[in-house]
Amino acid sequence: MTSWDIRPFRTIEEFRACEKLQEETWGEGFSERVPTATLKVVQIIGGISAGAFAPDGSLVGFVFGMTGVRDGELVHWSDMLAVKRGLRDSGLGTQLKAYQRRVMMERGVTKMHWTFDPLQSRNAYLNFSKLGIVVREYAEDMYGETDSPLHRSMGTDRFIALWLMESARVRRRMAEQERGPGAGVLSMYPAALGSTLSGSDRSAEPGQVLLGMEDAVVSVAIPADISAIMAESMELAIAWRRSTRMALTHYMSRGYEVREIVRGPHTSHYLLFRESRP
Repeated sequence: MTSWDIRPFRTIEEFRACEKLQEETWGEGFSERVPTATLKVVQIIGGISAGAFAPDGSLVGFVFGMTGVRDGELVHWSDMLAVKRGLRDSGLGTQLKAYQRRVMMERGVTKMHWTFDPLQSRNAYLNFSKLGIVVREYAEDMYGETDSPLHRSMGTDRFIALWLMESARVRRRMAEQERGPGAGVLSMYPAALGSTLSGSDRSAEPGQVLLGMEDAVVSVAIPADISAIMAESMELAIAWRRSTRMALTHYMSRGYEVREIVRGPHTSHYLLFRESRP
């Protein structure tokens, strides 16, 4: 795995390069951009504003998060992480999370949260299979309507990640001693939401949501590439949002947690567990 210099921002130029990378990632003029002043202040009061730098000194990724109290417990909230487009399958995102985990644990913080779109399969794979998160909270339209082209009328439904940084599960996955299950396990569990393939391009469409199951583990399908579906048919993309929202919120409200994702060529599948937690 390539190694980059990951460290806190030091100069005004580095903070401004972070602002620029935010716009490259989420769209020019992105209104949720974190400005230099906030990046600096959060760094001062115990949060993280850090970049990944290439050998030539250019910024190729960053992570930004705030530390505070939630439900009477000190936690870190990872607000943003971005990697330059050409490096998004390089392992840099994992290295940025490892840096964030190490710094927080050195400060005595053992629990971290962040949000991500449940329909983004590749991001979910990083979070569950490589980092070892679990998800117990689903926030409908968490950020309201934004001007990012990544959202495009899809709303901003989010999973709230729970990263128990000292847990055996996280340690094993960060050390690459285990990964999530393969596709062969899907036949073992009933589908709360399945999918069908249609059209000449074999587009995945959501199936019927089944709400009455009581099994210890159920699966929920999502498209393997929601961005491609959004580019072809926003109607289909919105149908996926509605169906997954219904299935996930129903079972999570009944004590299930999302613990794994199984990736596939057309659809991926979340595995929701009701049994004892890791």
